[in-house]
Amino acid sequence: MSTTIVRAPLLLLTLVGALWAQQQTSNAPSSMATPGAPTAASAPDAAKPTLQDRTPRYRIRSGDVIQISFAFASEFDQSAQVQPDGYINLKEVNDLYVAGMTLPIVRQAIAKAYEKTLNHPEITVELKDYEKPYFVATGQVVHPGKYELRGDVRLTEGIAIAGGFNEAAKHSNVVLYRHVSPDLMQAHVVNVKKMLASHDLNEDYLIKPGDLIYVPQSTSSKIMKYIPTPGIGVPIP
Repeated sequence: MSTTIVRAPLLLLTLVGALWAQQQTSNAPSSMATPGAPTAASAPDAAKPTLQDRTPRYRIRSGDVIQISFAFASEFDQSAQVQPDGYINLKEVNDLYVAGMTLPIVRQAIAKAYEKTLNHPEITVELKDYEKPYFVATGQVVHPGKYELRGDVRLTEGIAIAGGFNEAAKHSNVVLYRHVSPDLMQAHVVNVKKMLASHDLNEDYLIKPGDLIYVPQSTSSKIMKYIPTPGIGVPIP
């Protein structure tokens, strides 16, 4: 298994295209990198989440709705929706950027924003509405798509939920993409074939919300379509 930090692409096709091109030049499993993006060696340790973290705190994202309540100033109570740019509109103070923050951090940031208006404001912040946790499985799986993430789901289970590998799948080079920031993704290449054959599931990672499982196409399946098949107008020697 190899790991690297990569710049998050704007389109999924960019990821897939870069990975396919890399596989054409080397048979060894590898993870893709984008020019200018920090590598695993150069990225700050704080930006490298532990794959086995079973209790991550939810991070606010665009479209979420939070309820803000003030203990001694109910006139400032309000409901705020996170805008597409990551900001929320607040009464009497400037807009506040909250995307990517956990609720405790949001509470602290809002309290600080109101310090010039209120004396030591005591507030509570509750998450009223949010996007349900999900993961995406794409590439050579039977049913590519976006799936709701319920409970603990591991990499192999995520592939099974998507219908399993299809006939063209390259089992030895499955890639798990994970956001470590809005601009960076971590790519983990896992040899699922070897992992299952050895009964060693140390790399059968827990899926986290927003993860992307990509199963590439095997080299043999790429060339099969160019091999003449008897019975479709090609003479048999």
